Amino acid sequence: MKNTLIVFVLSLMLGSAVWANEIYIDQIGDSLDLDITQDGQDNQFGDSTTDATLSGANMTFAITQTGSYNDIAAVIKGATYTGTWQFTGDYNTVDLLCSSGAAGDCDSVTLNITTTGDSNTYDFDIGETADASSSNVSFTVTGDNNIIATTIDGVSAAVSVTLDNSNSLATTSANSDEGNNIDIDIAGDGDSVGHSVTLDITGGGSTYTINQSGIYDNTVDATFNGDSQDVDITQSD
Repeated sequence: MKNTLIVFVLSLMLGSAVWANEIYIDQIGDSLDLDITQDGQDNQFGDSTTDATLSGANMTFAITQTGSYNDIAAVIKGATYTGTWQFTGDYNTVDLLCSSGAAGDCDSVTLNITTTGDSNTYDFDIGETADASSSNVSFTVTGDNNIIATTIDGVSAAVSVTLDNSNSLATTSANSDEGNNIDIDIAGDGDSVGHSVTLDITGGGSTYTINQSGIYDNTVDATFNGDSQDVDITQSD
């Protein structure tokens, strides 16, 4: 099926001596291959009122943002999605819904997120209320005071988080904001593969909340190198 790609707004604006790129896309069609690069401050790919919506099977979407105060609000509707997201900068926000009631329910998702920077917020909801058949999500984050909230409703899900939050092993800054906040919630039947969370943490003062449920194995494999970690793990069948 031929893709239908509609770009609502692509603007480059100068305001208060700051350049900003804004991209709004409503895409319908299979086999999309979309690459986006934004460089500068206050860039947007979708926003809270006009999401970037990508619909179709067998989708590949990669985005690179360099700069601070950038924002992504995206909805992905399709059976198979592969994404590579790279961020460099501070105070960036990413809000992703994968499925959002569409047929296909983001059945198979592979998503790799790499970040270098501080005070970034990532909110990912994969599968939503319908089971995704397979999800593999990887975060690699270097920086302080980042927030990662991931909810996956799926048959088999694997989440990997690698953090290096500072040179210090303890929270030593004046306002005690060196640590990161990680919240991972995985629901749905684990099947023979099960659900798994892998944490590889360097640096102290962070908070981790892990919830996994399913009728088969749930696994958490965590390595912490740092002081003042706050870890809560709940697993159930």
